[in-house]
Amino acid sequence: MDAFTLTAAYEILRQPLGEILPKVSAALATVVPHVDAAELSTHCAHSPFKAIGGTEGLATSELEPLLTAGVPGTPWQGVATVGGREREIVAVTSHATRRGALLVLVREDGAAPVGAAELAVAQALWDLVTSHFDRFATEAMPGALARSRAAADTRARVIADLTASHTAALSGVLGVLRSRALDDTTARATATDLAATALIEMRAAQRRDRALAEEPAQEAFERLAGELRPLLRHSPVRLDLGAPDSTRSLAADVAHSARAIVRSLLLVVLEQDSVRRVHVGWQLTEHELRASVRDDGAGALAPCDLGAGTIRDRLDVLGGRLDMDAVPGWGTTITAVLPLATPEAPADAAHPLTGLGEREVEVLGHLALGHRNRRIAEELHISESTVKFHVANILDKLGVGSRGEAAALFHAAA
Repeated sequence: MDAFTLTAAYEILRQPLGEILPKVSAALATVVPHVDAAELSTHCAHSPFKAIGGTEGLATSELEPLLTAGVPGTPWQGVATVGGREREIVAVTSHATRRGALLVLVREDGAAPVGAAELAVAQALWDLVTSHFDRFATEAMPGALARSRAAADTRARVIADLTASHTAALSGVLGVLRSRALDDTTARATATDLAATALIEMRAAQRRDRALAEEPAQEAFERLAGELRPLLRHSPVRLDLGAPDSTRSLAADVAHSARAIVRSLLLVVLEQDSVRRVHVGWQLTEHELRASVRDDGAGALAPCDLGAGTIRDRLDVLGGRLDMDAVPGWGTTITAVLPLATPEAPADAAHPLTGLGEREVEVLGHLALGHRNRRIAEELHISESTVKFHVANILDKLGVGSRGEAAALFHAAA
């Protein structure tokens, strides 16, 4: 295995699980040029299918045959149906997880075949990544395990509801077509009318649900901007706004909470005498909304200055977190990270580690190893002030008074 593969694997494995596929795609961009990427990871109950890029209509049903037919250790390249049409792909299968994992790289039409050496690099990298997946699945922290189980249950209920709806519509159509009381012309007309009515109702239900439960991200941010401008109308502080560059919609509770959190954070930031400029921005990734408030003050804000009782409560309900990075003399950046997926109720809410976010679990793991703040900051590539912020949150959520007590709880749960 060459240095490129090892370095790429190191950078990939440092990422949260939801951000691994984009990193894998970027690492293989020059080795196996491609335009889209997808994975089917059978270990993951929360989100077994993931895709990035512009291929529309790509679905799990198109990847399952490739996973079943794939030979671990031997990447396959050829033409397969992807997004409803024939595309050139490279399919890499790994047996590092119990039921296998598939990586599909969608290539430009007419792309030259990939060499054996490049395919070997893709295979080695995917094996390392899926081994990492398997470790997370087999050594899952209680909170992650509970979320995964709840997500699997939710998906099963959704599939059951859709199956019942489709069964009712199809049964009605088949009943008409099989009826001996209707002639062919009447039966066809009646069946067509039933099918059309079912489709119209399904689409209408989808539109109603979106109108009630979702809000376009840009419209949601513009509402926030309208709420913030009056706060600074007679202030010497300049407000810069960074709207999200996305046409996606947000769940209504996420959009509402993000606005409320940003308003609260802005009020805290404006209490600093040295602030002359504040930037408020939203950034949408595949899985998260990152709502940030950045000032040009003294960089002296500390986590305790936030007084973030209601802020923390909102984030806990949505499964989010608050990151803070203060640089003396340069200012402070506070970022509320809200998952776009629906939060899942923990299976065991009484477990002390269930309420910790993914980054907090990482910090707690380092605390359990006896690492100090500087070492943790270096390992996780964050500032020491951010580490202090996470440690304070961890102690508060676990209800303990020292790093040693927090470490003991971590070891007890391992």
